[in-house]
Amino acid sequence: MAICELRDTCKHYGSDATLVRALDQVSLAFEPGEFTVISGPSGSGKTTLLNMVGCLDVPTSGTVLVEDHDVSRLGSRALAKIRANRIGFIFQSFNLIPVLTALENVELALQLSGHNGNRRQKAMELLAAVGLGDMIRRRPNQLSGGQQQRVAVARALVKDPALVIADEPTANLDTENGRQVLDIMRRMNAERGVTFLFSTHERLVIDMARRVVTLQDGRVVGDETQNAAKEA
Repeated sequence: MAICELRDTCKHYGSDATLVRALDQVSLAFEPGEFTVISGPSGSGKTTLLNMVGCLDVPTSGTVLVEDHDVSRLGSRALAKIRANRIGFIFQSFNLIPVLTALENVELALQLSGHNGNRRQKAMELLAAVGLGDMIRRRPNQLSGGQQQRVAVARALVKDPALVIADEPTANLDTENGRQVLDIMRRMNAERGVTFLFSTHERLVIDMARRVVTLQDGRVVGDETQNAAKEA
């Protein structure tokens, strides 16, 4: 079963002369364990596609399935439950809560998902896994950009999601920090089998992906599996 699937999916904004086809008859399926990039120029539909798959928006027409749930048929409460329990999000601006420590930021994701186990222990384990085991008490303003993005990765993974959506996750990082964060995500993909779906136009991210889907003007214009040699 695909983790998520789009079938003839359209997302339109405006009407008549102002109509914008952000997505136009897109059909794609993403299988468990993928490490896939959605690429294309600004305005191509990358973020709109991620919003559909991330249950943040619903299509104008067509179908979006997330773990066999038809997104367009669900109410806001059901969509929020899927986001809280089954999908992790990583943003280019990190989106950490500034008054909380790294540990508290990660712990909060478990609290919101209703996790009943030892939330603190699990959050500490994920922060250690991303190389921040000795920085759990620091607040975001006491961390570098690369370290903040590692906290965001831990926060996305701590609830054991089926899918992690990363919207331009290296855009605010230098090349070395971007590579380190991507290495962590690729390791988590290999070790935990988590499906990663990125949007980007950065060559660094594209080169590390196993599959590259290219959008232009809301349509799929390319869908390629990359050479396994890039797995080094």
